[in-house]
Amino acid sequence: MNAKQTLLDIALRHFAQNGYEGASLQHIADEAGIKKPSIYAHYKGKDDLFIKALKHALKEEQRRIVRYVARHRHLDLQICLKGLLQYMQEEYTQNAETSFLLRMSYFPPSSLYNEVMELIYPFLEQMERRMTRLLEEAATAKIIPLPRPREAAVAFMTLVDGILIEMVYGEHGRSQKRLDASWPIYWAGIQHVEITTQ
Repeated sequence: MNAKQTLLDIALRHFAQNGYEGASLQHIADEAGIKKPSIYAHYKGKDDLFIKALKHALKEEQRRIVRYVARHRHLDLQICLKGLLQYMQEEYTQNAETSFLLRMSYFPPSSLYNEVMELIYPFLEQMERRMTRLLEEAATAKIIPLPRPREAAVAFMTLVDGILIEMVYGEHGRSQKRLDASWPIYWAGIQHVEITTQ
């Protein structure tokens, strides 16, 4: 691994653990075994390092989600979707990139708020489009009765948000409690509820 990637990986862990404000370039340099000024040979500064770490985390998270869905598409749709939520819970506790990404999605540094949101929103929109396609395919194939696949995808993303925010604020047990309570209602609702717009 080259020095630039090593710095990025170390910085990502520091940002995940300490937030933007709490992460220290000196501590990152110390862990990398270099002098702090050497960071500037690879990155313009803390902001640049942070944004590059966020882009890397988004790319890796997208890759993991796509891989998960591809590997589990053959399963019952309910098992695949609920499994994705459980997989995301596990990733938050076991993967620094996922932890960093979630924390920064909810608590972006105020000085970089616009730059962070310009990266986060397209990621979320792309995930929603993927879920919409998956649910549309299931509806077309008559795998489940699904009158509104797009709305079901939006509701799924809302469920993702509620479950993962509990991982950030609380703990796995509280997040699991929310998943256990909301999943049966979501699953029954997307198949049977008539959605009206006003």
